[in-house]
Amino acid sequence: MAGRKDAVKVSRRDLPYVLSQGLSGGTTVSASMIIANKVGIPVFVTGGIGGVHRGGETSMDVSADLTELGRTPIAVVSAGVKSVLDIGRTLEYLETQGVCVATFGECNEFPAFFTPKSGHQSPYHVKTEEEAACLIASMLEFSLGSGVLVAVPIPECQVASGQIIEAAIQQAMMEASAKRIVGKEVTPFILRRVCELTRGMSLESNVALIKNNADVGSRIACALSRLGQGKRRAPLEHRRKPCSAHQPVVIGGTNVDFVAKAKCDRMVFGGQTNVGEVKQSFGGVGRNLADCLSRLSLRPLFISAVGTDRLAESVLSYCSHMDMSGVARLREHSTATYCAVIAGSGELSLGIGDMAIHQTITEQYVSGFAERLQSASLVCMDGNLPVSTVDYICKFAKEHHKPVWYEPTTESKANKPFLSDSWKSLTFTFPNLGELRAMNQALGLPVPAELPSGLDDVISFALASSHPLLEYLQCVVVTLGSHGVLLCGRNNGGSISFQLGGKTQNSKGEPCAVHYPAVPVLQEDILNVSGAGDCLAAGMIAGMLAGQETDTCVRMGLLAAYLSLRSHDSVPMKINDDSVGPEQIKARNWPEATYRWSN
Repeated sequence: MAGRKDAVKVSRRDLPYVLSQGLSGGTTVSASMIIANKVGIPVFVTGGIGGVHRGGETSMDVSADLTELGRTPIAVVSAGVKSVLDIGRTLEYLETQGVCVATFGECNEFPAFFTPKSGHQSPYHVKTEEEAACLIASMLEFSLGSGVLVAVPIPECQVASGQIIEAAIQQAMMEASAKRIVGKEVTPFILRRVCELTRGMSLESNVALIKNNADVGSRIACALSRLGQGKRRAPLEHRRKPCSAHQPVVIGGTNVDFVAKAKCDRMVFGGQTNVGEVKQSFGGVGRNLADCLSRLSLRPLFISAVGTDRLAESVLSYCSHMDMSGVARLREHSTATYCAVIAGSGELSLGIGDMAIHQTITEQYVSGFAERLQSASLVCMDGNLPVSTVDYICKFAKEHHKPVWYEPTTESKANKPFLSDSWKSLTFTFPNLGELRAMNQALGLPVPAELPSGLDDVISFALASSHPLLEYLQCVVVTLGSHGVLLCGRNNGGSISFQLGGKTQNSKGEPCAVHYPAVPVLQEDILNVSGAGDCLAAGMIAGMLAGQETDTCVRMGLLAAYLSLRSHDSVPMKINDDSVGPEQIKARNWPEATYRWSN
């Protein structure tokens, strides 16, 4: 870019034109934030950001950097606001935009670019890179949609004379006014003129602060990366749940979902167009599980694979609140996509998937995370994985005494652990009726050609089909759609244990089941059915890992599924510790659970 006279200054507004014309340009903070966010970079370092110009209360000259900070979830590390601007009004505008502002270091005074003190206080300050990283992680995990400004004072030993530079700024501003320089040309003119008037003093300070910002920003980024690996060392007091050193690991598919819902209950096929709505969301059984668990104060390592296409960029940006460090990016593959066609009644009519990339989640790739697997509180895997990978995970879990949760995904994939003795290493599985039948069929057991429909027959079938699995598994959780969920296990003092406590193959308790009705939801309120089962599982797992009682675990899952059904997103942002937690469970009137015993 140096020496290019035709280079364009590119802010948010300029990106479409510059890209369409194939021009060269230098990005402002706002445009750089957009680009960094799109490629999944959470920390961005610059010299100083733009702000409200002096006299901005009448000229309305406000930098796009401020509005971008209010709508892009990224952390900007800078030396504060450029000293040519109105710092007080800039801080007020950032507050209006909902931007969290914190000064880095011992003092909470907001820096003024060339000088460490501006006479204005920051709302907050963070003393170390670890505290700054926790602040940024909280912003990302809470999905506020706005950014964080970390203001770094220039070191005292490198500060140019503030009075000299300020006097030069005032003179440069008067010259700009006399020459009628306006808009985005003002700041470059003033900075250039100030450099001339101070004989390079301001430039030396500028270089020094950029180097210092880069040093601080890189340390913050490293600390944030360590948090993403589950190695938090000093959680801030405001977080409700400190991260455990033994977070779960989720291994499975990542999809971009296109959900088409028809207006009518009965669709017309044969080339006809059905009126309805088409929405894009992010799915994949493994991704949904990891997403929902992350929103419930857990931060599982997610192991998966995506391409290097635009869909992958959108996935990584959307999933910035998750630990995606285990997700491979493969140039020769496309990110998996799934298209669901849903009738007006809410029932899935047709699904088409392009998921070949899931076969690249090999045992060799997964084995690279052996240390995390060995320390995991629970290993969750879905049926999208290759059979060899499923076998590897089961073998690893058996050797290291790790509990495993298996998500069958679809009826055609449900049998993968059951093609060998791998299934005997599972602790929990989460099938629907069709998937449960496929498991029994893989074991060579007799299965009916048609699945039962009446609730009593459904429960009897589920309990009988779970019976042979309970010789080795602790629990079989059978999803019954609008009928709720059936927890199948062994009688343990009149109840079924859903806590992590090892295998139960030596238990003498008789097989039994507990039926929990679903949370009622009106048919017209159902917006998407693709993520309800995954949210049900994640809610139950979150309760289990928190040591909640069995009833609370199941009802946390049912409530998460209810929220999913009423959202266009597979995993709605509404899911959190407040909306799906023990206190919310206690506040509801739940239908009574009913026990069923094996004949």
